[in-house]
Amino acid sequence: MSQRIPWVIKYRPKRIADVANQDQAKEKFIPWLRQWLQGRPPEKKAALFYGPAGVGKTSLVEAAAHEYGLELIEMNASDFRRKEDIERIAKVAATQMSLFGRRKIILLDEVDGISGTADRGGLDAILELIKITKHPIVMTANDPWDQKLRPLREASLMIPFNRLSERYVVQVLKRICAAESIECEDAALKYIAQRCEGDLRSAINDLQAIAEGYGKVTLDIVRNLVVSRDRQYTPWEMLRNLFMSKYAWQAKRAVTHTDLDYETILQWINENIPNQYTDPEDVWRAFESLARADMYLGRIKRTLSWDLLSYVFDLAGPGVALARKKSKFRWAKYSFPQKIMLLAKTKEMREVRETLADAIAKRIHTSRTTVKREVLPYLMIIFRERPDYAARIAIGYNLTDNMIKYLAGPLYSRVKEHINMLLLRMEKPATASTRVETRATQIQTKSEEASTSKARRATRRSSRRRRKGGGTQTTLPL
Repeated sequence: MSQRIPWVIKYRPKRIADVANQDQAKEKFIPWLRQWLQGRPPEKKAALFYGPAGVGKTSLVEAAAHEYGLELIEMNASDFRRKEDIERIAKVAATQMSLFGRRKIILLDEVDGISGTADRGGLDAILELIKITKHPIVMTANDPWDQKLRPLREASLMIPFNRLSERYVVQVLKRICAAESIECEDAALKYIAQRCEGDLRSAINDLQAIAEGYGKVTLDIVRNLVVSRDRQYTPWEMLRNLFMSKYAWQAKRAVTHTDLDYETILQWINENIPNQYTDPEDVWRAFESLARADMYLGRIKRTLSWDLLSYVFDLAGPGVALARKKSKFRWAKYSFPQKIMLLAKTKEMREVRETLADAIAKRIHTSRTTVKREVLPYLMIIFRERPDYAARIAIGYNLTDNMIKYLAGPLYSRVKEHINMLLLRMEKPATASTRVETRATQIQTKSEEASTSKARRATRRSSRRRRKGGGTQTTLPL
């Protein structure tokens, strides 16, 4: 029965120290987990493991659960997609203790597999789960940079995982061969490690298939059976492979084997050319090639001539990689594109601007583009130079607080003061007139009551005189 167990499960790490070549991830994850175990939840209650497949993201969570005696609640993207699924299983697990009082750790595997449309409500349910959880939540993703995952990134501790180096893969394969008493050649294990490209799971599967089929692992057998994996590179892997390329085909493979869209690829390369190249001429040649790639991409968008796409890859890949003539390759820390980060930070502000332009365009009967180009700049000057006059505009156009903040900037508080003063003035005249009308009504009522009382007294006196026989004069009420 034990022989039928896949080796990736049989030899899965039981301790955190057994997880190979992920020291950086452990340094961030272990202190975060220990805060939970000490009864003081960290500021970010969830951790997001991200990196290529087969590098130990799930294994590290399982090893931590085994080492610290935690009950592991694991859900895959195929198990939870809708809001109802998450509330039925994960929400109950996150808010309650186990039957025997053990602490839990909740693993949501492959969260990037949740669709923003087909699995409506799934991401919102995860965010709500993070807010109310009493246990640590760990999520895994191969590509966390999708726009739909932005709220999860902001609510989680981001922990990167790197592809395993060839040396660590060979060490794990040797250990498995020794445990299974299998004859293996070092050259064969190294060949498997090279072809797996850092994916330890696929390397172990290849080793098991060859060992069970032939009883030994030799280089000749491995060469005939093992083929290279067609991997999708992360942005950092794409840059590393691009700048390390010595041949044109290597550079082109780097830019074509990634999930990034064409514009984002250019942004990543544009941001990191100065980080990698030190010679000014090399930097100039690289930017010149990248600029031509951007020109071709713009022409594709205008004319839909997708046959030009190969030129984009040629210029962005080999054109940039082979621009290096004098700069020596060095280990550089690559940066996330600042333009993308700026767009993410200003997304809310841009949404407010669009709403404001739409509201004003309807009032002055023009287009939103015209409002943004010709009206909003002047409104911003008014709001920042004349808060008193800006308050009248804000009341007249019924602007929201976010719109006023966008227009007034640092003078928002002064504009709000003037708005409150104007609103009080608008209420006072109405209150005073109400009081005057009430007083007049009271005076008129008292006058009518006095006249009626006087007439009644005169009538009674006249009646008494007639009964006594004294005169016939009658006093009429005036």
